[in-house]
Amino acid sequence: MRNLSLLQRFKCVDLSFPGTPQCFSIRSETGTVLVASELAITEFDPRTQEVHKEVSLTAEDYLPEDGSGVVVAIQDLPDQESVCVATGSGDVILYNLNTSQLECVGSVESGLTGMTWSPDQELVTLTTGQETIIMMTKDFEPITEVAINQDDFGEGKFITVGWGKKETQFHGSEGKQAAHSHTLSQEVQPALPWDDRKPRITWRGDGQFFAVSTVCPQTGARKVRIWNRECVLQATSEVVNGLEQPLCWRPSGSLITSTQRHPNKHSVVFMEKNGLLHGDFNLPFGKEQVKVKELLWNSDSTVLAVWMEDLKPGENEHPNTYIQLWTVGNYHWYLKQSLHFGSEPLRAPACVCWDPEKPLRLHLLTRGWVSYTYDWGWSTDRSHGTDCHDNANVAVIDGDKILLTTFRQCVIPPPMCAFELQLPVPVNLVTFRSQAQRTNELAALTADGHIYVYGQGESDVPVDGFVISLCHSLGNGTVALQLDDGQIRKLSLTEWKDSTGNIINFPRPCVQTALCTLSGEEHLIGLTERSHLYIGDSLVASNISSFVVYDDFLLLTTHSHMCHCLNLSTLSIKGLQSALSSDAHQNDETVRKVERGSRIISVVPQDTRLILQMPRGNLETIHHQALVLAQLRKWLDGLRFKDAFECMRKLRINLNLIYDHNPTVFLANIEMFLKQIDSINYINLFLTELKEEDTTTTMYPCPSRSASSSASGKGGKKVDIICDALRSTMETLDPQKYCLCILTSHVRKTTPELELALQKVHELRGDGSSSVSAEEALKYLLFLVNVNELYEHSLGTYDFDLVLMVAEKSQKDPKEYLPFLNMLKTLEPNYQRYTIDKHLKRYRKALHHLSKCGEEHFTELLNLVKDQRLYSDALELYSLNSEQYKTLSVAYAEHLVEQQQAEQAGLLLWRCGENARALQAFVSCTSWRNALAVATHIPLPPEQLALLARDLAEKLLEARRHKQAALCLEQYAKDCEEAISALIQGAAWEEALRLVSLFFHLFAPLPTSFLESQKALFIRHKNRLAVVQELKAKARLELFGKREILLSSIYIISFSEDTVRSSKNRRKAEGKKHSLKEGSPFEDIALLNALTQIITIVDKMRVHSLLKALVLFQFDGAASSLQRDYGELLQLMETALPEIWTDNLQQGQTPLTGPNSTANSIMASFQQQRPAVPQQDTEALTAPKMRIAVKWKLSILK
Repeated sequence: MRNLSLLQRFKCVDLSFPGTPQCFSIRSETGTVLVASELAITEFDPRTQEVHKEVSLTAEDYLPEDGSGVVVAIQDLPDQESVCVATGSGDVILYNLNTSQLECVGSVESGLTGMTWSPDQELVTLTTGQETIIMMTKDFEPITEVAINQDDFGEGKFITVGWGKKETQFHGSEGKQAAHSHTLSQEVQPALPWDDRKPRITWRGDGQFFAVSTVCPQTGARKVRIWNRECVLQATSEVVNGLEQPLCWRPSGSLITSTQRHPNKHSVVFMEKNGLLHGDFNLPFGKEQVKVKELLWNSDSTVLAVWMEDLKPGENEHPNTYIQLWTVGNYHWYLKQSLHFGSEPLRAPACVCWDPEKPLRLHLLTRGWVSYTYDWGWSTDRSHGTDCHDNANVAVIDGDKILLTTFRQCVIPPPMCAFELQLPVPVNLVTFRSQAQRTNELAALTADGHIYVYGQGESDVPVDGFVISLCHSLGNGTVALQLDDGQIRKLSLTEWKDSTGNIINFPRPCVQTALCTLSGEEHLIGLTERSHLYIGDSLVASNISSFVVYDDFLLLTTHSHMCHCLNLSTLSIKGLQSALSSDAHQNDETVRKVERGSRIISVVPQDTRLILQMPRGNLETIHHQALVLAQLRKWLDGLRFKDAFECMRKLRINLNLIYDHNPTVFLANIEMFLKQIDSINYINLFLTELKEEDTTTTMYPCPSRSASSSASGKGGKKVDIICDALRSTMETLDPQKYCLCILTSHVRKTTPELELALQKVHELRGDGSSSVSAEEALKYLLFLVNVNELYEHSLGTYDFDLVLMVAEKSQKDPKEYLPFLNMLKTLEPNYQRYTIDKHLKRYRKALHHLSKCGEEHFTELLNLVKDQRLYSDALELYSLNSEQYKTLSVAYAEHLVEQQQAEQAGLLLWRCGENARALQAFVSCTSWRNALAVATHIPLPPEQLALLARDLAEKLLEARRHKQAALCLEQYAKDCEEAISALIQGAAWEEALRLVSLFFHLFAPLPTSFLESQKALFIRHKNRLAVVQELKAKARLELFGKREILLSSIYIISFSEDTVRSSKNRRKAEGKKHSLKEGSPFEDIALLNALTQIITIVDKMRVHSLLKALVLFQFDGAASSLQRDYGELLQLMETALPEIWTDNLQQGQTPLTGPNSTANSIMASFQQQRPAVPQQDTEALTAPKMRIAVKWKLSILK
C-alpha cells in the first residue's frame, strides 16, 4: 500500500549541443550523461549543466556531415574507461574518455540495427542488416554469428509423451468439428503498421540469457526468441497476434515483458523463459489510442516504465507523449505515476533510461535538448489524526483512482479497498489534511497539474527551494518542510535549530519524515532510501525499513524482521540508539518478531491495532504489546473499564492489571466498574483470574510507574480485598442479579468460603422471587468446585437438606451416603457434629463438640487428643482445677518428654501437682534450679537434697557448666572443697578465690610440668618433620624419571582400594594415614597436624588469671617461673612458624607455568612438586594463627 512520491527533479535547459539526441547512457561513477547525436558524442552533468567532453563523429567520417547518420546504441564501459558507439552504417566505435580518441574496432557491411551489452559487460551482441546476431567479447573478438530467424524451436523444445489423441481432446470454442480437422492452425496476423520492424535485444539480469524480438519474414509477425550465453537458441515464443516492438527482461530473471494489442484492449504481457505467455495487465487507453515505444525495468525490478505516444496527432498535428510508472502488489498492477509531455515536438522525450545505481532515479532527454532527472521514493499516505474521529485512512494511487481503506472500521487486503475515488485523469500525489477533527479529508494532485480537494481549501505559502516532504504535528501545530538538499525549515521558513541554537539539517534527503517530542524537545525524524533513520542530524539506526510516530510512541520495523515500539517520553537520542542496537530481552514488551519484509502501513488512533503489509502484498493486523498496554493504561486512568476489559479479554491480557494498575482508584470506583461491565459472565471471568501476583511488576512493568502507585489500597491479601469489596458492592446494588458473582467471590478467596456459598444456595430454595434458582446456583457452584469437595463442605454445615441437595447433583450412589446420613440423624446433636467433623478430619471442631458430650466420652476425647496431638486446644476446654485438666496435662507432659522437651513437661507436671514426676523431668534435662525448687517444695530430707545436688553437679560438670555445679555443691551439698575444685577445673579463678578467702582454705600452685611436656613434644615433632621433608625431597629427585608411571600406579591402587572399602574401614584407614609412626607415607601431614594442635592448645591457655592468683597467695617464685616458661614457649613457636610452614609448601603442589616461566624454572617446579594432597589434608598446609596482641604478662613479676 505504498505510493511513489517525487522527491526531487533536476532540469537542465539551454543545452546547445550539435544535432538531435538519438541515444544516451549513464556513467554511474560520475553521474554524468553520455549523449550521442548524428553529429557528436557529448558528456554533461545534469545537475550543473557543465559539459565535460565533446567529440565529433563527422570529423573522421564515421557519420556524414549532412546529419543523415544514425547512432543505434551507446554504452559506457567503466572497466575500459571508454564509450562504445554503434552506428547504423555498421561501425563499432570505441571512444577513450582519457585520451578523447575515437577508434573503430569493427565494421559490418550490412549495417547495424542494434547493440546490447551483457550486464557484466563481458559480451556484446550486435544485430545486423542481414538479420543476423554477432556475439563478441568485450575485446571485440568475434565468438559466433547466427541467423535471427530460425525454423527450429530451440533446445528447450517441448516433448510430447503421446497420451491420447486429438479426436478425444477438448478444443474449447473451436467446437466438435475441430476434432475431425487435420490441422488446428491459427491465423497469424502480421506486425502492426506503425512497427519500426527493428530487432530488440534484452539481457536477463544475471547475463545467462538474452531475448531477441524480430519480425518473421515468412509471416510478417513478431516473434521472441531466447538465446543462452553461448548464443545457442533455447526457445521460440508461441504465436502472439498483435505483439509489438517493445521488449525488456525483468532484471530479477522471472519474466520477459512486451506489449500486445488485442481487438478490444491494449496490454502489457509477460513471457516465461520457454516462450509461453504468463500474465498481463491492461493499459488505461482506448483500442487504438497509443503506441508503446519502449518498456524499461528499473534495476531492482520494482517499477516498470512504459513510454508511449498517441497514434493520432493532437491540436498542433503532433502526438502527445506519456511515461507511466507501474508497480505490482498482490498480483495487481498499479499505475503510480503518469508524466505528460504534451504534443510539442521539442518537449517529447528522445531518450529514457533508469539509473543503474539508484533504482528509483529516471533520466530523460527531450528532442529539444532538455534533460530531466527524477528521484522517486516509496511512501505510505496515511491520515495523521490522533483522536477517535480519525478513521486511520490509507490512500493507494491506482491510475485515475484513489483506493481508500479505513482501518478503524475494517482491514481489507489490497488490491481491494473500502471505497474508491474516481478522478478524470491519473493521480500522481495524494495527501491528508493535518487539522484536528478533519484528518479524514484529502487532496490529490493529478498528472495534468490540477488539485482535487475533498474538503475546504487552505492558503498557500511561497518557499524558496524544492520541497520534497512536509509533515505537521497536531500536538503543537508545527509544520516542518524538507528541501531537496536535506535542509529543514519550519512554516515560518526559519532554519531548524536545537535548544543550543545550532542549525539542524538532515545529512541526506529523507523519503519519509515525521515530528516527535523527545526529552521535552521537538525533533524531526527522517528515513532515507538507504534505510538510515535520522533524528535531526543524528544517525539512530541503519536497518530501518519503515516507521510511524503515534502519540508518544515511535513504531518501526527493521531489516532483521523485528517491530519496535519505543516510548519517546522516556528515552533520549542515545537511549533510542541503544534500544535499536541491542538485542531484545525475552520479556521485553517493546520488541516483537514479524514476518520477513514487513512494513508498517498505519496505526489506528486511540486503538491497539498496527497494520503491516507483507512483501507479497497482503495485510496483517497485530496488537503490539507496548501499544496495547499504553492504551489500556489510558483507558484505566480514564475509568473506561469496559473498553479496557474487552480489549484485555480479546488479546488475552491478564485481567489482574485492572486492579494492579491503580488499586486505590479501582476500589473507589467498584460500582462504576460493575455498571460498565454489566455482564455476569465477565464479572465471573474477572474474579476467576485473580491472583496474588502484582502484574505491574512482573508481567507488565511500566518504566514510568512509581513504586507507591502499585501498592495496595488496603492491608491484607489482594484477592481477599477484591472479593470482599466486589461482594459488598454487589449485595448493595442488586443481590439477586449478581447472585452467581457473589458465589464466585466466596469461592475465589484465599481460603474458600464454601460454607457461606452453600448457605446462600440453600437460602435460594425458599426464595421464589430470585432470578436464579437454587438448582442453577448449585450447578454453577459445582462448575467452580469439585463435587466431592463441595459434598464434604456441605456436610460440614450440619444441614442435611443441603447435603442431600448437593449429593443429588453429584455422581455418588445413594447407597454410599444415605446409610451414613441416617446413622448421623440418630445421634445426639453434639456427638453428631463430632462424628461429622471427625469424618471431615476437622479435629479441632470435633474436639470442641466432643467436650460437650459429658464424662462418659472423656476417654474417647483423650484418645483423640493423643492421636491428633491437640493438647493445647484440649486444655483450653477445661478449668484448671478439674480432674480432666490434670489428666490432659499429664498426657501432654508425657508427649513433651517424648519430644525431648522435658523442662516444659516438668512445668506442666509441677503446675498440676505431680511434684515427684516434675522433679524427675527436671533432673533428666539438667534444669537444676527447677529441680532444686521442686525438691524444696516437696520437701526432701537434707540428706536426699544433698545427694540430689551432687547428682546435678556431676551432670553440670559433664556439660562443662562449672560455676553452676559449684553453686549446687556449695549451697545445697555444703561441700566447699568440691565447689572450689569445680571452679578451678573451669578456670573460674576469681570465684575460686572468693570461696577460698571465705572458708580460709590454702591454695596449692599448679605444676609447670604441662608446659615442659608440650615444649619437648613440639621440639621433637619439629625436628622429625625436617628429617621427613628432606628424605622425601631426595626420593622425588631419584624417582623423577619414573614419576608419571608411579603416580598412575598409585592412583590405580588407591582408586581400587577406595572402591572396595566400607565406610567403617575407610574411617580406620584415614586414622592410620595420619599416624605419627616413622616411615608412614603421610608422616609429614600427621606431624603438621600434631604441631598445629600443640600451638592451638598452648596459645589458648588462661595464664593471666592463674598468674594473678599465684601473686595474691604469695607464690611469686612459681608465678615468675610460669610466666618465664610460657613466654619462652610462645617465642619458640612464633619463631618456628615460618620454618615449618614455608612459602613453597603450597606452591609445590602445582608446576610453575605462565608467560614469565622458562624451561628450567618449569622443570625445577616439577622436580619440587609434592604428591597430590587430599582435600581433607589441605588445612595442615596452612600455618595456625596465634593471638599475638593478647596481654597476659604481669609487670610486677620478673
